[in-house]
Amino acid sequence: MIPVERQQESTDAPQVRHTEHESQASLLAVLRLCAAGKLRCSEKTRRPGAATVAAVADALEGGDFYEHEAIAAFAWPMLLQAGGLAQLTGGRLGLTPRGRAALTRPAHLTIAPLWQRWLNNSLLDEFSRVEEIKGQRAANVLTVAKPRRKIVGQALACLTPGEWTSIDGLFAEMGATGLNPVVHRSERALWKLYLEDPQYGSLGYDGHHGWSLLQGRYTLTVLFEYAATLGLIDIEHVAPEGARDDYRHNWGGDYLDRLSRYDGLTAVRLNPLGAYAVGLTDDYAPSPAPAVPSGRITVLANFDIVALDGLPSADALLLGTFADSKSDRVWTLSTASLLSALDRGHTLDEFRRYADQAASHPLPQTVTTLLDDAARRTGRLRDTGQVHLIECEDEALAALVVSDRRLRALCTRLGERHLVVSPEQLQAFRKATRVLGYPLG
Repeated sequence: MIPVERQQESTDAPQVRHTEHESQASLLAVLRLCAAGKLRCSEKTRRPGAATVAAVADALEGGDFYEHEAIAAFAWPMLLQAGGLAQLTGGRLGLTPRGRAALTRPAHLTIAPLWQRWLNNSLLDEFSRVEEIKGQRAANVLTVAKPRRKIVGQALACLTPGEWTSIDGLFAEMGATGLNPVVHRSERALWKLYLEDPQYGSLGYDGHHGWSLLQGRYTLTVLFEYAATLGLIDIEHVAPEGARDDYRHNWGGDYLDRLSRYDGLTAVRLNPLGAYAVGLTDDYAPSPAPAVPSGRITVLANFDIVALDGLPSADALLLGTFADSKSDRVWTLSTASLLSALDRGHTLDEFRRYADQAASHPLPQTVTTLLDDAARRTGRLRDTGQVHLIECEDEALAALVVSDRRLRALCTRLGERHLVVSPEQLQAFRKATRVLGYPLG
């Protein structure tokens, strides 16, 4: 696992999280979970369920930002859907062709467009994740999320790469430059938003709906849950409880330890991946990556794969895709296991890339030969799509059809009495056979 730079374990001390390399490892881990059918979301809301959040949290490089709060673990299933990397069918997320391609591409080439797709998504209003502010579901209360999300994206793009910016400093800069992600539709709408009690705790009262309370909380949510999860910003954070006091004078505020799980974000820094994703640089020049422990697995000449110290769940799922499990820590490669993975849409490059990164030694010759043999077998049989099989009454009629100058280009003869017609040529074939005097039944 990539080590996480942290300061003291005290919840009062700020903790620094460098997300650039973590997010790229986490993307692959979550894609593998999805490929294995381990991610489920609500058909109605498309949000991940508790079991999915737990599975993602367990697979994340470095874990979630807080031990008992779903931030990145909630965001990743939403990001996969918004980015077209996964599709929800029957409550289960499955990889799309774009998602399968992402398994073997450099992660930054997926993350950069993923951020842009998130800015334009309509899956989720991030403000709904600030659950302590009630009344959001009432009619004509909240503005459309996409325009204000793009405003936060503009604020992110205004940061100087490599320089830390405090959250309060960012809020001040956004206010000074007119970057105002207004959450409420009107002054009247403010009366429908409240803390604790819809009458006494309404945000409509003067002085009870400051910028940091609404626009600020929305900005925190987008930055913490999505920009940081994607690895665009390094962050400094503390425990959210007691981190901000801008809601304390509101009725009901004294009963709350925090207004949102994002209150603990104290400072951000646009890193090289973020500068690339927001368009400040044309190419991605990564910062030095922490040393990755090698030798997580040993691949033996007898086709066994051994992980003596165990593996993260996402790694184990990947090995289970390409190899048969013999025990909790031993898998065996075979022609059958490799062909089964290929039949389910995986590629051998996916396995090779993982083995190059995780294996203690180069792959033995016997294993590379096995992989090469499986590769040679791939694609020799191809599914070219569905066709229409036309049956002729006798061989003479089949010969007549294929000899017609209009029909010969629309069909292929198969045996003595059958013709093959592609779906896109069927209507033209019908018309031509009608002209010939033999309408298609």
